[in-house]
Amino acid sequence: MHSGDTHLRRRWRLRSRKKDLDEIDADLKNDPEKLLKQEIDLDKPGFAQFYCIHCATYYINDQALQAHFRTKVHKRRLKALEIEPYTIEDSLRAAGQGSFVQPQKRKMETQPTLADVADGKRIKVNTVMEDEKPAKQELSKVKKVADYKKVLEEL
Repeated sequence: MHSGDTHLRRRWRLRSRKKDLDEIDADLKNDPEKLLKQEIDLDKPGFAQFYCIHCATYYINDQALQAHFRTKVHKRRLKALEIEPYTIEDSLRAAGQGSFVQPQKRKMETQPTLADVADGKRIKVNTVMEDEKPAKQELSKVKKVADYKKVLEEL
C-alpha cells in the first residue's frame, strides 16, 4: 500500500462492510418474512426481491440465490449464527455483576425459497438446550471450602 492513500483504504473497507451477527439476529427475531417480501427497489440487485437474510446480501435472481445457499460463505454464516450473540447482559456478567450463563446453541436452517414462502413455509430458529457440564454444575452449588475439596477429589 502507498502512504498517501488512507482515504482510499477507508472507502474500500467500508464499501464491503456487511451487517454484524447481532444485527442479523435481530432481523431473524423481529420479522424475517418482511425482509423476504420487500418492496421493489431499483437501486439494489434484483430489485431487492432476492435477499439472503442470514448473510444480509441481495442477489440478481433466484438461481443466484439458490447457488449462494450451497456456498461455504453461507454455511459459515449459518454456523456462526448458531450461537447466541454477545449481549450487554453478558458484558455486565463478565464485569462481575452476576454469574456466568453459557450462551445457548440454536439450530439454524437456511431460508425457504420464494415458492415455499408463498405456500406458507416460515423461517425457523430453534433453541437447543444443552446440559451444564457436571463439574461446573457441582462447583456452583457447593458452599464450603471442604465441600470443594470433596468435589475435586471426586473429579
